[in-house]
Amino acid sequence: MEEKNRNHNILIIDDDPGICEFMVDIITSSGHSAVYALTLKTGLEKAGTGSWDIIFLDVRLPDGNGLDAVSKLRNMPFSPEVIILTGQGTADGAAQAIRSGAWDYIAKPLTADAITLPLKHVLEIREARSAGSGHERFQREKIAGDSPELSNCLAAAAEASRNDANVLITGESGTGKELIARAIHDNSRRAKAPFVIVDCAAMPESLVESVLFGHEKGAFTGAVSAREGLIRQANGGTLFLDEVGELSLSHQKRFLRVLQERRLRPVGASREEATDFRLIAATHRDISDMAHRGAFREDLLFRLRGLTIALPNLKSRRGDTQIIAMRAIGKYCERFGVEVKGFYPEFLEALAQYPWPGNVRELIAAVEAAVIHAKDEPLLHPIHLPIHIRADLARRTVGNRSNETSPQKTKNAPSGLSIRFRDHMKTAEKKYLEEVVITAGGSVQKASRLSELSRAQVYRLLKKHKISLR
Repeated sequence: MEEKNRNHNILIIDDDPGICEFMVDIITSSGHSAVYALTLKTGLEKAGTGSWDIIFLDVRLPDGNGLDAVSKLRNMPFSPEVIILTGQGTADGAAQAIRSGAWDYIAKPLTADAITLPLKHVLEIREARSAGSGHERFQREKIAGDSPELSNCLAAAAEASRNDANVLITGESGTGKELIARAIHDNSRRAKAPFVIVDCAAMPESLVESVLFGHEKGAFTGAVSAREGLIRQANGGTLFLDEVGELSLSHQKRFLRVLQERRLRPVGASREEATDFRLIAATHRDISDMAHRGAFREDLLFRLRGLTIALPNLKSRRGDTQIIAMRAIGKYCERFGVEVKGFYPEFLEALAQYPWPGNVRELIAAVEAAVIHAKDEPLLHPIHLPIHIRADLARRTVGNRSNETSPQKTKNAPSGLSIRFRDHMKTAEKKYLEEVVITAGGSVQKASRLSELSRAQVYRLLKKHKISLR
């Protein structure tokens, strides 16, 4: 079926030709373009080559489950919205579709209204978001990476920076929740006001109220002077509650009232004070499950997640390991006063193979250790990495070789695979620098800030790789 030149492009992936033709007629009569695919494989191929705004996706397809492909489709060029179609609608299926990133979930049999209404609403909201995103570029110099997984989070952070809604950031330890929170603050109207961090996991239970709300002189033994609480310090700015899941139920209750009323009473005070802050909370825990078990207040959870940003772990951020590592190499070489180090292909290969259970935080610490261990050596090698990482990589290498020597594995092994990564790594440093120069618009000063290298280091690398600023 040929695609017509219309306002918006719609892809339908469904194994029923009759349903597809019905939907195409409705969509094209609304002034848009529509094509369809009868299998998941064909649908994914079409999705990867077109500029789609919306993809209608069936759940049960001859060659797979549509729900398993939602994330992949959302990460296609132009980030199309996905609307799930199914002939057997269930509550669990609907919830799974939304958690997978789908826009909506439509049960069959289909009607014209069931198609046109979500179609109209999706396109209106996409256009509004597109128009709004052009007002101001989202600044995120300290957040490295350009994977689709991270890009989706940055888009959500950019949206959050344009309003004052409460934000809940979830993700494993070390994924960069504080960096995202700070970027939201720095891009918001409150950027010039304080960004106050509250480490809920580090506060002694007996001092939580005093730390958060402040206290008057003599309010308790040891209170020799009045103290302003962290909530009050965040007045006009942003309060970042890190590891909010560690707050006790009693302190959750008191903080909920402050959040609702925007008023607080320091310990020992007779009067309440007004306060104005934007709240961003973060946790590595599943606080929805905690609320279900009674370990976290459900009413507070509802307040916290006005907007939710779920950060992916580093292992799932395709290609970001290299970008983060190269930026960290430059940062620590400058900090320790040594020449910017290059690296053997095996070094980046090792970084790509290690699973990074500690995420970005562990990767940056490993690069710092490697720079220190390398001393005056000009090139980084896996031998410079911390011993626990080298031991893990050795175990994986031996395991892979054992598998490769088995008859079945040898028979089916692809040819030429061992050289692909190294071939690409030879140009990795140059490619990174070219991307930084383009992002910086040819400005050495901005390139220095983005890469966290000194200007002298930037000039030296430009000369080394014969890269022009024009």
